Amino acid sequence: MHFKHPQNLDSDLTHNSLRGQFLIAMPGMQDPRFKQAVTFICEHSSEGTMGIVVNAPSRITWREVFSQLELEDASLRGQEPVLVGGPVAQEQGFVLHGRGMQFASTAEVSDDISLTASKDIIESLAAGRGPDDVLLALGYAGWGPGQLEQEIAENAWLTLPAEPEILFATPMEKRWHTAAARHGIDLSGISSQSGHA
Repeated sequence: MHFKHPQNLDSDLTHNSLRGQFLIAMPGMQDPRFKQAVTFICEHSSEGTMGIVVNAPSRITWREVFSQLELEDASLRGQEPVLVGGPVAQEQGFVLHGRGMQFASTAEVSDDISLTASKDIIESLAAGRGPDDVLLALGYAGWGPGQLEQEIAENAWLTLPAEPEILFATPMEKRWHTAAARHGIDLSGISSQSGHA
């Protein structure tokens, strides 16, 4: 398990950047890894897109991560599940958190949300001193140049403004419906065949 600075996180972004947006899987999503996924986009540039899936719990708990890093758990959150952040680099740890606290690799993704991938935030969380609004994930979702734009054009994804309340105050199993409903979209009313002949 590694914590380090994600590559290209601070690269120049295109003018139509999806950075700081939710990517919500449409009901017809064919890829089982992303069925009903809500992904928070951390990077979107001409080089590709990187995001963290925020509603897929793993079988690993925070306490197990702390233990692997030889840290005592004083967090009172040790039983919380670590998220499956995506299929890429699943040994790599990423922490989405509210703005305010800075760590070695903290990157401000939006006005309200930061991403940190350095071990110091895990040490802070284990000691019970980390940010209150926080999600811990292993792995990320990645798309090559133009790939995500093509998938959006094919109606695989819905893009909506990300809201901290969805990330940090909405139960994981409700994030897919709630993120869309906050913008007046009823996913259960959309045909799973949307966008297909």
